[in-house]
Amino acid sequence: MSVFTAAADQSVCTPLPVLGRDVTVPLVTGGEVTYAALDYAASAPALQRVWDDVAAYAPYYGSVHRGAGYLSQLSTDLFENSRATVAEFLDCREDDQIVFTRSTTDSLNLLAAALPADCQVFVFETEHHASLLPWRDARVTYLNAPRTPGETVDTLERALADRDPYGPALVCVTGASNVTGELWPVRELAAAAHAHGARIVLDAAQLAPHHPVSVRELDVDWVAFSGHKLYAPFGSGVLAGRADWLSEAEPYLAGGGASRTVARRADGGVDVEWHTTAARHEAGSPNVIGAYAIASACKALTEAGFDDLVARERYLIGKVREGLAEVPEVRVLSLFGDDAPRVGVISFVVDGWNSSHFAAALSAEYGIGVRDGLFCAHPLVRTLLGSDPQQIGECGAPEAAPPGEKSLNAIRVSFGAGTPDEHVDRFVRAVKELVRDGAKWNYRTEDGRCVPDRG
Repeated sequence: MSVFTAAADQSVCTPLPVLGRDVTVPLVTGGEVTYAALDYAASAPALQRVWDDVAAYAPYYGSVHRGAGYLSQLSTDLFENSRATVAEFLDCREDDQIVFTRSTTDSLNLLAAALPADCQVFVFETEHHASLLPWRDARVTYLNAPRTPGETVDTLERALADRDPYGPALVCVTGASNVTGELWPVRELAAAAHAHGARIVLDAAQLAPHHPVSVRELDVDWVAFSGHKLYAPFGSGVLAGRADWLSEAEPYLAGGGASRTVARRADGGVDVEWHTTAARHEAGSPNVIGAYAIASACKALTEAGFDDLVARERYLIGKVREGLAEVPEVRVLSLFGDDAPRVGVISFVVDGWNSSHFAAALSAEYGIGVRDGLFCAHPLVRTLLGSDPQQIGECGAPEAAPPGEKSLNAIRVSFGAGTPDEHVDRFVRAVKELVRDGAKWNYRTEDGRCVPDRG
């Protein structure tokens, strides 16, 4: 048995129904094929269950919190019950707050805005830009990419030991890499942070859709994730965790909903009393449907059973990695090595191929959607590719290079609870055929992307 093959049988769990599973797309070589969505790490397709729940609620849509009408009261209950569902999904502490945001990026920027004065932040260079960049008003220590889970903890321990022990500090760490899929030792990192008087926030954008996340067991202070990676529609996210820093900070946005009372002063100014609950950072009319969609996804994943979902995903990971290992020209990117536990996110490069060219051929000739580029994790990808971590590049797109010429980017295939076996099998077959036979079509570079040349 290959070292990459999971022990789980594929019959453990069938794929969960998702939107788009029957969509067909044209091939540049002629005909159509069912689209193989293998870009879950960017945005997972919405679960059919989530879409159905949202559609059932839509006729009852109403304003929340201050309306006296039946639909307003119903929508308020649904919104607040969604908050409770998310808290249960994350196994939060009783006094934790659940703040609904737009995304993981929004959540971490909210936390960054709530940091106490003179807070020092520690973040590994391996983070997604959503967790690497928000800390502009803090003293930031960027930590080099570790090569083992043990080195990860040791690196953080040394950095925390050198900090001012009396000031506030925060560690920001991913749960699963959006580039390599590797799981990080979150519980151990949380223990190290707390031992040195620091707090820790978990970027669970890539972890929560694949594995259960328990705030209590991991002992993290906050967790952030996005709905669009958790099989819910775009535009919703969560920041969950300790209330004190959030309650003491200025509201993330100033406006209705965040304010408890507003009164004019004699001098013509305005006095405001802000809420101390999650509402403090949810000014404006909230995204009720987005919050409900996240709650629906949380329920659907819980009811499906993470044990079965994880087992089947391990099986798919084994199929992909075993298939790629049979192609000598393919190099899979990894920090921690082949034996590291991971989610369904795999990045690789192919000798002799521009990554944008390869991804374009997968799409145009096989109907397979993957991602190529630096994946909004530029320092990490450059480190994995052995290039200068300070080299400039464009976020979300490859650096321009004609087809066939090497460029500083990689290819990422990612999958999850809605991925059928056929999509993975088609991907592995396509990689082997492209490497062996080359592309069947001519391609050209247009606006920094490789596209089929249609004459």
